[in-house]
Amino acid sequence: MSGFPGRSDNLTEGLRRSNQVRPDELEGAVRETLSHQVALARPLAADPAGQAIRRANRIRRRRTATGLALAAAVTVLLSAGMAQLGAETRRDGAPIVVIGDPDPSSRPIPTVSAPGPGPSPGTSASLLVSETLVSADGKRLVLPDVGPAEHAQLLPGGTGWLVVGTASTAGRSLWVVQNDGLVQVLLAGAGPIVLAPDSRQVAWRDGSDLLVAGVVGTQLIGAVRTPAPADAQPVRFVGDNVLVRLDPANAGHTLWRPGAGPLPAAVDRQTLHVYGALPDGRLVGQITATDPGGTCLAVLDPTRLTPVDSGCGPDLSEDGVGGISADGRWLLVNGRVGKADSALLVDLRQLGPVTTAVPAGPPMTGTIVWNNDSHASYLDEAGALVRVDPARVRVGEPANPEPVPGLPAGERPVLVSSF
Repeated sequence: MSGFPGRSDNLTEGLRRSNQVRPDELEGAVRETLSHQVALARPLAADPAGQAIRRANRIRRRRTATGLALAAAVTVLLSAGMAQLGAETRRDGAPIVVIGDPDPSSRPIPTVSAPGPGPSPGTSASLLVSETLVSADGKRLVLPDVGPAEHAQLLPGGTGWLVVGTASTAGRSLWVVQNDGLVQVLLAGAGPIVLAPDSRQVAWRDGSDLLVAGVVGTQLIGAVRTPAPADAQPVRFVGDNVLVRLDPANAGHTLWRPGAGPLPAAVDRQTLHVYGALPDGRLVGQITATDPGGTCLAVLDPTRLTPVDSGCGPDLSEDGVGGISADGRWLLVNGRVGKADSALLVDLRQLGPVTTAVPAGPPMTGTIVWNNDSHASYLDEAGALVRVDPARVRVGEPANPEPVPGLPAGERPVLVSSF
């Protein structure tokens, strides 16, 4: 039925489509439609391959940026390190050289032999015989790869030793020897070397300069240098300062404060030698006397090196060998009794207009080691060990030298504190 009169429901006036379709024709039309849909490439809602590629690109860009940043940082660090190395090794170059294989598994570990004949107990001294430490109870500790030494002392915490080599045509060396067997050169080709009592600092002469550096592990850090007169040498540490002898042939000392500028212009021209420090920090030294050729003992102000007390009387040697007991009472110093050379024992509590000294044993060489019980040990000219008991010396019983057991022919031991 049509909605408009006179017109049929079929609005087309052209050819009518046939509703008669054969099954094979319908099947062909469906196949053609599906083939067109398959050929048409449509975007996927999720593209795993694309996501993987984009993620890889982001990772590559991130790694590239990180690598560039690290390269820049390393460049800056290397530049700074090279600048510092160049500054510190201009003359004071502390050549850091590992002797042998740095692999801990192949280091020759220091070995301790069973107690045998050796210094009897009663002293805190040990001996460095060639490459072997000999303790007061006779134990021997072999230190590998260490050359001829003239001084050795413990590192903080007993982790090893600092060893100063003997003078040679190439200069002196400073080694650090650790308990695990690592031997490392801290200084080579240096002039005179002085160690702080706690082994945390070292001072040395290098060319025309004096230098001070801290000792941390197996490295020297924070080196400070200053120009110095041709014959100036470091003598000892006075706190964090360095006592410098300006002319070994004449009187003259100054106190250098590293980091505070060059050597002070004010110079002490009266002090010949400084033997050590009292518990309150004051120094004890040998000064020139008013009479020609005479010398006296003096207690010195540690900041100006001026005498605050003095005493004359003992005939003191000019070699400068001496040492003060831990409590500040006793001084062992080389001198003469009549025409005979001897080690002298001086009671510093009786220092005054007339100061007396008593013979303590044969003349001393090298280091003098005092323990907390005010007993001293030293080596004589022949390398024999001498142990001094002040109580016995004061009643007229000088100490006698004792040969060091196991000392190789031609070798001289080096006295060090106990380990």
